[in-house]
Amino acid sequence: MKNTSMKVLAVVVAALCSLAAGARAPKRRKPAELWPDGTPIAAWFSDTARVDVSTLGRQYVLTDYGVKKDSTLLQTEAIQAVIDRAAREGGGVVVVPEGTFLSGSLFFRQGTHLHLSAGGVLKGSDFIGDFPLGDTRLEGQNIRYFMALVNAIGLDGFTISGPGTLNGNGERYWRSFWLRRQYNPQCTNLEEMRPRLVFIQDCRNVTLQEAHFLNSPFWTCHLYRCENVKALGIYTHAPSNGPVKAPSCDAFDVDVCTNVLIHGCYMDVNDDAVALKGGKGPWADKDTVGNGPNRNIIIENCTYGFCHGALTCGSESLLNHNVILRRCHVEGADRILWLKMRPDTPQRYEYIRVEDITGSATRVVFVHPWTQFFDLKGREDVPYSTSANVTLRNLNMTCRTFLDMEERPDQYSVEPLRIENCIINGQPVPQ
Repeated sequence: MKNTSMKVLAVVVAALCSLAAGARAPKRRKPAELWPDGTPIAAWFSDTARVDVSTLGRQYVLTDYGVKKDSTLLQTEAIQAVIDRAAREGGGVVVVPEGTFLSGSLFFRQGTHLHLSAGGVLKGSDFIGDFPLGDTRLEGQNIRYFMALVNAIGLDGFTISGPGTLNGNGERYWRSFWLRRQYNPQCTNLEEMRPRLVFIQDCRNVTLQEAHFLNSPFWTCHLYRCENVKALGIYTHAPSNGPVKAPSCDAFDVDVCTNVLIHGCYMDVNDDAVALKGGKGPWADKDTVGNGPNRNIIIENCTYGFCHGALTCGSESLLNHNVILRRCHVEGADRILWLKMRPDTPQRYEYIRVEDITGSATRVVFVHPWTQFFDLKGREDVPYSTSANVTLRNLNMTCRTFLDMEERPDQYSVEPLRIENCIINGQPVPQ
């Protein structure tokens, strides 16, 4: 009995010592994810929880305030009146119920949000006169142009939620654009008057979630001088084939923004999927108010149909720093990473990482001069551009060409790409 008691006591003491040692041992923290430049990625980027619309305040259902369920009746003023009422009464959610509602430009106020119910469609007018001119931003310029269907300017905490639809109703605009191009092949995008679907400027803490963005006449979702924007589960489509292709209908244009997360989205458009903008022109870098960099951009867990570029720097871009494209599946894109080297604009593309991409593309990396509507505006020398610290890793794709690059040492320099564990057409790419 004595030996048995001693054995039991020894086991108990050992267990207590083990527990004490465990209590003293520091817990191992998961290593912080790092940006390509080696700085930590903030925890904000790992939070993909959807906004609970019920927490955003009172709900203002359009049909409760005299807006008719009629897809042929233009109701811009009536819908705007609901937005303005919600703002006056302390804020809340403007709800598009089941049905189709036709509108021109709408302007959301501080404290107001947009919810598109299942089966609910906010449809843009196909008459440009229903979209007023305003001081806005387009193609790297601060200009006077037509406002979008949904506009949010200077707001903190703006949300667009689904599962309903914003339908840009773009076919008449597309037909007019292609007809004008036949008449005048040199016409610019701005000469054929077209509104965007969503324009968000000078906003913070923006969430776009679970909505369908369809058939935009021009750029689909344009973010300008914004901070802390999340696009979660957004479905974007504009036709790239069929009777009429949709010209210049980028899914997301990120323009002078900091902290942008595009997560779990679907993009199938007849232009670039995610395009990083920032300004253009031979002295664009001197304008530090209208123009500027994009910093800390992550595109992840997305699925792509057709697009010209899954991730495109340019064509109106100055500095893109810390950009990650990861864990995406691409089917039939023209290019995965497109660096547009604009010879009339000083550009720097740096600390870009493309990783864990599957699927197919015509070309994986495409680096060429972009000379459309080239204009030095009297500057005698050509602004010099650079690309540095670009990494591609863990790609498993089929493509026609892995790297398609035109060397132009008189215009730009491109540091060698870092390539790690990439399988292209079943063969490893030399590192």
